[in-house]
Amino acid sequence: MWLKFLRMSNFCCTFAGGFRLLYIMKEILSHFAIWNEVGEPQPLRIGFINDSFVVPAKRVGEPSYCLQRINHRIFKDVEGLMRNIEVVTSHIREKLLIAREQDIERKVLQLIPTKANKLYYKTPEGDYWRLYVLVEPATSQEKVTPMSAELTGEAFGRFQRQLADLPFNALCESIPNFHNMEFRLQELDEALAADKANRKAECQDIIDWINKRREMMCLAEVLFREGRLKKHINHCDTKVNNVLFDEAGRPICIVDLDTVMPGFVFSDFGDFMRTAANKGLEDDPNLDNIHVDLEIFEAYARGYLKEATFLTELEKELLPYGCRLLSYMQTVRFFTDWINGDTYYKIAYPEHNLVRTKAQLRLVEEQEKVEDEMKKIIAQLTK
Repeated sequence: MWLKFLRMSNFCCTFAGGFRLLYIMKEILSHFAIWNEVGEPQPLRIGFINDSFVVPAKRVGEPSYCLQRINHRIFKDVEGLMRNIEVVTSHIREKLLIAREQDIERKVLQLIPTKANKLYYKTPEGDYWRLYVLVEPATSQEKVTPMSAELTGEAFGRFQRQLADLPFNALCESIPNFHNMEFRLQELDEALAADKANRKAECQDIIDWINKRREMMCLAEVLFREGRLKKHINHCDTKVNNVLFDEAGRPICIVDLDTVMPGFVFSDFGDFMRTAANKGLEDDPNLDNIHVDLEIFEAYARGYLKEATFLTELEKELLPYGCRLLSYMQTVRFFTDWINGDTYYKIAYPEHNLVRTKAQLRLVEEQEKVEDEMKKIIAQLTK
């Protein structure tokens, strides 16, 4: 994430708007409790939600920083979001100190408070900014291989284990009901009832497919209400590029903590598998490309289970279900947006959300075909 995708841009020196941007950045930085001298902020091209800038140290050996403008249209409770990050990073830091870990500054993100001792700075225009110490040296990866999948599994398993004793209600939901299947189906039901884009009639086969699996896909929420399933603190965006690696290629730090919130552990497990263990694309128009990559599944599961020692037997058993759950959930979300007339996701062409829906639908079907194999892999790894 941080250094690998750092792209210095000369627009700051070329265009008049760039000079104004530099002035704004420096003014914003003046509100944070930075102790060392820093250079000019430069664009950091990472992610699609927040605007990020790297602020380099002027002297070797001193910290550089990552300055971010928080997208408060998506994260409406910025106070709660930043409190989440502070609670999580402080908890992990304490665990690392107790374990007498070395190089702690590279193993957990560190927020820099403002001079008014707040976790963010709000501009008079209503924008929210935060500042992290830049983790360096470190790299991130984009390509998923069996090796990177196993290491990523280790990283997220360790992350969840470090937070396993933190009560789930210690954090707010930075995006309410983000991985709540019952809520996502309710959204779909409301969209179908309104049928604003007049698309419902042509999609009865998809509606029937979703309804056939509705009860099973709400199992997690039912088990939680029955007291048989716990909620833990999850990352909720388990991608390989949200892990930083050291010079030896070992995972050292989890980043992008905006969606860290209460949830079920197999949501994180399934979220990685939905994208990384799919041989096709999320929006693949050729459904024949879509198959489950069991090699990636086994590699990630091996790394994850090595570290996630807090899991109950039921949670282990439900890991393959988590794969189907997240793929089904995304099917429902894409389909809801299609029925609503494409109001949420950006689309590249008119039927993009329908193509996405069918691709995710096929992935669920492929996961159903290999469910027994996935269960055998989990059983073997948990002997």
